[in-house]
Amino acid sequence: MNKLSIAAALLIGLSGAIAAPAAAADLGGGFSASGGATLVSDYRFRGISQTDRRAAVQGTFTIGHSSGFYATVWGSSIDDYVENGSDQEIDLIAGYSKTFGATKLDGGVLYYYYPGSGGINSDFFEPYISVSQTFGPVTAKATANYGFKQRALALNQVSPKEDNLYLAGDLSAAIPKTPVSLTAHLGHTYGPSYLSIGKGYTDWGVGASVAVKNFSVGVQYVDASKDFINPFNGRNESKAGVVGTVGVTF
Repeated sequence: MNKLSIAAALLIGLSGAIAAPAAAADLGGGFSASGGATLVSDYRFRGISQTDRRAAVQGTFTIGHSSGFYATVWGSSIDDYVENGSDQEIDLIAGYSKTFGATKLDGGVLYYYYPGSGGINSDFFEPYISVSQTFGPVTAKATANYGFKQRALALNQVSPKEDNLYLAGDLSAAIPKTPVSLTAHLGHTYGPSYLSIGKGYTDWGVGASVAVKNFSVGVQYVDASKDFINPFNGRNESKAGVVGTVGVTF
């Protein structure tokens, strides 16, 4: 089995929801709240399906502060081959972001929790950092996620402990005077660890979305450089495919 299930809204690969922007609710004292829900035709993480190439339901909720600190809970349904029988992934995120003109820095820690995973070493931490730069309607973003040595990242989730590095670049562009946005993604997972296919692999994708008020629909094409074969049914979970999304923010 391969873990390959870490998505979070903050990773902003092509596996997450494309949601229309919504104004966060003011809670007073500098605090605000926002959230969203998404239906995806296939939950892909770094090019690999977490749902046996079937649909998933996802949700997120964030509390932010005007200082730049935030905390997020993100969840998705998953298939039980991902994490020893668990049928859901819950990501707990704490971070800080700061904008300097057209440049935004963002960093924090993600904790990945898989309830019902049969007592194996499935849960782990992954610090992340990203920098994005806006050029008119185009935004370029570079991201690094590093899971330090932990048993959950071991090849057999027992020992020895392994670490994992993921580097990614993303481009997004809003087409002027339209509700349409375009995205492109390229990432590489460095192994070996429980998250990589052998020594590592590359994933990529392109997508488009249409946002109207708090609602959005999107379509994405995703692929990976290596095959991940489901050990239970023989399906290639990294086969190139098209993913559709329908989302709402509140």
